[in-house]
Amino acid sequence: MDRYVFDKTRIEFRKVTHSVWTILGKTLKYFIVTASLAVVYYIVFALLVNTDSERKLKRENQMYSRLYDEMLRKEQLVGDVMESLKAKDNEIYRQLFNSDAPDLGSIYPEGLLSVIDSVGDKDIVEYVGKKLNLLEDASGKVEDNFKFIMDRLGEDGKLPPLTNPLHDFSYARTGASVGEKINPFYKVAVVHGGLDLISQQGDPVYAAADGTVKDVEHSTKGLGNVVTIDHGNGYLTRYAHLENTRVSRGQKVARGKQIGQVGMSGNSFAPHLHYEVIKDTSKVDPLNYFFASVSPEDYIGMVFMSYNTGQSMD
Repeated sequence: MDRYVFDKTRIEFRKVTHSVWTILGKTLKYFIVTASLAVVYYIVFALLVNTDSERKLKRENQMYSRLYDEMLRKEQLVGDVMESLKAKDNEIYRQLFNSDAPDLGSIYPEGLLSVIDSVGDKDIVEYVGKKLNLLEDASGKVEDNFKFIMDRLGEDGKLPPLTNPLHDFSYARTGASVGEKINPFYKVAVVHGGLDLISQQGDPVYAAADGTVKDVEHSTKGLGNVVTIDHGNGYLTRYAHLENTRVSRGQKVARGKQIGQVGMSGNSFAPHLHYEVIKDTSKVDPLNYFFASVSPEDYIGMVFMSYNTGQSMD
């Protein structure tokens, strides 16, 4: 329908006409207003309304956020355990066979750790998961080394003392190990020839491996009541400061056989077991032989406690 307007100058009705530019201008304004409203509606909808996919992604992000710190902690723990086991593996192998342990491969594959700085937030969880799997594979390699050692040692049917003479032992009760330590009575540095295992008086003490009782001593001085067991292949174990002894000289004992009880006989500062491992007349660190009887975490704790305890118990 046509539109008319009254022209006061010419005193007549004039038909309204629209130019092309006028039409384009109105069209452009309408488009801008419509697009602006659409953007506002989308923003409001996105902020206030979540789709099923968005809700799922938010839940996953929250879960990954909680798991991330725990995965990093486990990664660090496993890495520390593996490095410690690898070092102790080499040390044990050198003491037993006078050579380095065979190399079964690197714990970390080439190139993986070099990209840690370039891993983005988006892929960090997947990266940590893959690294944990690699560390678990590495633990199997270290275990293979131990199995190889056991096979070599077991060729003649005799094994060195590989277990803790105290059962249910907590690493926090580990005392001073072999080396120069402060004597608790004289407060001077002396050579400590064994490992102090702190325990309650009367707790049972067990043979660390199969063998024959070489000597049983009873004394109120020095190491007090002592049992010495010969395990063959040049290995002896010595259990000192016992409250009492339950074996006799020449008696054959099996691993796990109770040989006495924890006490503080002789020069003992408090109830504990002074435990020695002797190889070919030389005293060695008993901790080198505990890997078969404690968890990796406890083993690391025992090593830390023994080397950082500056005073012995006897």
